[in-house]
Amino acid sequence: MSTALNELFTKHKATIDESVSAVHNRHFYAHWPEPPSGKIYGETAQADGEAAFKSFLNNKFEGLGEGDLWYGTEESPYGFALNITYPSVQPETLVQRASAAFKPWAKYTPAQRAGLLTEALERSAQNFFAVAFATMHTTGQGFVMSFQASGPHAYDRGLEAIGLGYFEQTRFPEHVEWEKPMGKFSVKLDKGYRAIGRGVSLVIGCSTFPVWNSLPSVMASLVTGNPVIVKPHPKAILPMAILVRDIRATFEEHGIDPNTIQLGVDGETLMTKELAEHPSVKLIDYTGSTSFGNYLEKIEGKIVFTEKAGVNSIILDSVQELDPVLENLAFSLSLYSGQMCTTPQNIFIPKAGIKVGGETVGYEEVVEKLKEKITGLVNHPKMGAGTLGAIQNKATLERVESVDTMGCDIKLVSESVAQPGFEQARSVSPTLVEIPSEKNDLLYKEMFGPIAFVVPTESTKQSIEMASDITAQSGAITFAAYTTDESVAEQIEDALAFAGVPVSFNLTGPIWVNQSATFSDFHVTGGNPAGNASLVDPAFIVRRFFVVGTRKPAQ
Repeated sequence: MSTALNELFTKHKATIDESVSAVHNRHFYAHWPEPPSGKIYGETAQADGEAAFKSFLNNKFEGLGEGDLWYGTEESPYGFALNITYPSVQPETLVQRASAAFKPWAKYTPAQRAGLLTEALERSAQNFFAVAFATMHTTGQGFVMSFQASGPHAYDRGLEAIGLGYFEQTRFPEHVEWEKPMGKFSVKLDKGYRAIGRGVSLVIGCSTFPVWNSLPSVMASLVTGNPVIVKPHPKAILPMAILVRDIRATFEEHGIDPNTIQLGVDGETLMTKELAEHPSVKLIDYTGSTSFGNYLEKIEGKIVFTEKAGVNSIILDSVQELDPVLENLAFSLSLYSGQMCTTPQNIFIPKAGIKVGGETVGYEEVVEKLKEKITGLVNHPKMGAGTLGAIQNKATLERVESVDTMGCDIKLVSESVAQPGFEQARSVSPTLVEIPSEKNDLLYKEMFGPIAFVVPTESTKQSIEMASDITAQSGAITFAAYTTDESVAEQIEDALAFAGVPVSFNLTGPIWVNQSATFSDFHVTGGNPAGNASLVDPAFIVRRFFVVGTRKPAQ
């Protein structure tokens, strides 16, 4: 068995080395192509993936092991029930199975684990299109976004974790001959160093990006020798079920206990708290609400990695040209109907307006032009519906409908948007609300979904002060600023760096603040209340294992 795993590492060594190099150099690297093109993935790949997705509907999902009962309640945001059931296992049984798999898995070398996990990703990548349709009809993302976010982008994030995990476990030698001079003689010892995983890992998934947010955690724990229980959101099980099924199949084929990774599906009662509080669960990864994330962080005896809610901001100060900036911003606000943790919410604009080239454009004109750009995108026959997608959670739709109770000026009213082929889809356009700077309590709360606030400020100085305080108090994952003044840029960068959020300056064209590039951008910093961990930095890896030494007299 070890020979076969060594061969897998040799087979994938170039890929693993490339990922390690990209992590350290932060240059562009993508192992899987992102366009869902037939020329790349095969002319029938999309049709085959859709057929595979449809075969899951109204059926039991096989390949996940035995369960106590079959359960599932997923509904497509595009307007139909999936009627898929999954094997649901009692939390205690899941933990017992994972615990039994722990020591055998931990005894493999980092290279053997890295090779097997890369092989599992390569095999699972053959199901990108099935995963794309599964993501589309559980999260509400448009098809292209579903393909990219749960396919190439997510799997690159997983590979990133494998590469960094392999590197961090092998940065020190496995064996060394140690000699200490002691005058007329010396002491010689053979010393060994071994990385040991901490134990059972629980990965708690979210409903909007089930694969993208969970796969780095899954791979970070597995590559460092920890068995994983994947606990998906009850409304977004299918994408993770396909992934877990594929990894289990690869493990089983190579003689590894498939319960090294399990899918923990809720039955009639939710199991997350019971799993999280179980004494044998040592690691917890979580993406979701701040309140539940705070609860997890306070459980004693756990190492917890969280990504929680945040309030992302935009500062407009000065630009060379206004249209490209507002087109970029309109797309950022509309992409997946604002249901991204990276979507901007608060847009700070001086009351006196902003400098455009050598002239000043007034605040009202800037807001009016932003409304026009959003409306133009939403009504675009080819781009609108696909960019917006559908609303994953009914509560998000209710939140959009409640903005008129805020007592503020609604600059752009949200309207229903038709999704071709899906008459019952929950799909609406973004709403734009003006929040006076003196009513700033609203600006400290995340309004998840297609809701954005425009904030007239006394000056860019006030914009910086408000935005940095909101970031420090409520957290943020992204921040964007537009200025042609280098001194203003320095003030913004400095203020927001100490608030713990990265800043994107002057983005136009096909790069948006929402995007996070694998191997280059650190997603979440762990430096503000939006989360305590970062995808994927060394701390995300090294806290999952410890190093044990051995010493014996040299022969």
